[in-house]
Amino acid sequence: MNKFILLAFLLISTSAHAALNVFACEPEWAALTQLLAGDKASIYTATGALQDPHRVEARPSLIAKARRANLLVCTGAELEMGWLPVILRESANSAIEVGSTGNFEAAHFVAMREVPTHLDRGDGDVHAAGNPHIQTDPRNFLPIADALSKRLSQLDPANTTYYQQQLLNFNVQWKAAIVRWEKQAAPLKGITIVAQHRGFPYLNNWLGLKQVAELEAKPGMEPSASYLSQVLSQLQQHPAKMVLRAAYQDGRPSDWIAERARITAVMLPYTVGGSDKAKDLYGLFDDTIARLLAGLK
Repeated sequence: MNKFILLAFLLISTSAHAALNVFACEPEWAALTQLLAGDKASIYTATGALQDPHRVEARPSLIAKARRANLLVCTGAELEMGWLPVILRESANSAIEVGSTGNFEAAHFVAMREVPTHLDRGDGDVHAAGNPHIQTDPRNFLPIADALSKRLSQLDPANTTYYQQQLLNFNVQWKAAIVRWEKQAAPLKGITIVAQHRGFPYLNNWLGLKQVAELEAKPGMEPSASYLSQVLSQLQQHPAKMVLRAAYQDGRPSDWIAERARITAVMLPYTVGGSDKAKDLYGLFDDTIARLLAGLK
């Protein structure tokens, strides 16, 4: 009987520590929230690393999780526009609705790249606020972490001191990691690449990669055979060293180009869980740099 009492006590104690229920749209934000909130939050991740975050089914299970959330942490910048509005509407949870303290969009806190000067449906999957794939530059996590820590404190003021200390620890360790990654990645500066999808402008900017082509005629459109042939002709005039794709993408277009252009096809984890080594945020960038360097050989 004493064992059952002890188990019940431990379960109660554990749940008492988790002051916040967090609904994270993507794995990178779940991982960041975990680093900042520790055992003060119970975190649910709505998508996996092998899912296209643009295209997710608004399943009843997601709606149920959102209904119980105190905090929603997502990319924003219209990345989740195909499914998140449905979840917010059907969950009827005013705590995480747009404009509330419990609704956190990471893209609000970084300098957005590729912000269109005009919008046209014929241009493909173009986002009005700019390219939403902000998680490929580790420098973006610093202002996002600062803003997210403040939001955690707003929602759970009793643990403010804890959140502030976690942020301090994160900043010290993350800045040191960035210095290490940039030193390792120095040979990548100026390397020409092809991207399967317009998903790497932040990575390119950070490491000094030079993108010369994309395998999609328009963002979000599957590459056609004729367009791939055009890209191949383009690469004969402007060669690239490697072709990059995210772990969730079909590798066939990249492999087709790599074989014919005689360049390396590199799959990047893109988010936490995208590869065996990308088990957390640090592993995400460790493996990203390692795979890019391997692509030079």
